Amino acid sequence: MIALGCDHGGYGLMQDVIKHLEERGMEYKNYGCYSEESVDYPVYAKKVAHAVADGECERGILICGTGIGISITANKVPGIRAALCGDCFSAQATREHNDANILAMGARVTGPGLALKIVDTFLDTPFSNDERHIRRIKMIEE
Repeated sequence: MIALGCDHGGYGLMQDVIKHLEERGMEYKNYGCYSEESVDYPVYAKKVAHAVADGECERGILICGTGIGISITANKVPGIRAALCGDCFSAQATREHNDANILAMGARVTGPGLALKIVDTFLDTPFSNDERHIRRIKMIEE
């Protein structure tokens, strides 16, 4: 199950992501927001981060205008490793090396075509389980 959350700036791109996940037959839970009416991104970042940290959802996707604020907020929740990605290489590397559990994107920075490729890369790339990466993740969590 994928936890989804966005603010008003990410709402349009999130609709594209939702359609894409449905086409892939992937289950998701939408934590909002539900329109382009102005909202505060920390509310939705925290809902998604807690859903992932508590094990309700395996991974999350967060979208705001830049992806910056929403990723900063998510990373304040213990156990969350949210990565702001604007390209497929970063999405692949953060899954393989950091076992990132939330993808953050900026709707005003990344167009929908590329964003959907980033989503696929993030969701389809497994963690490497290399000892050096496990060690580094433990260091992050200390």
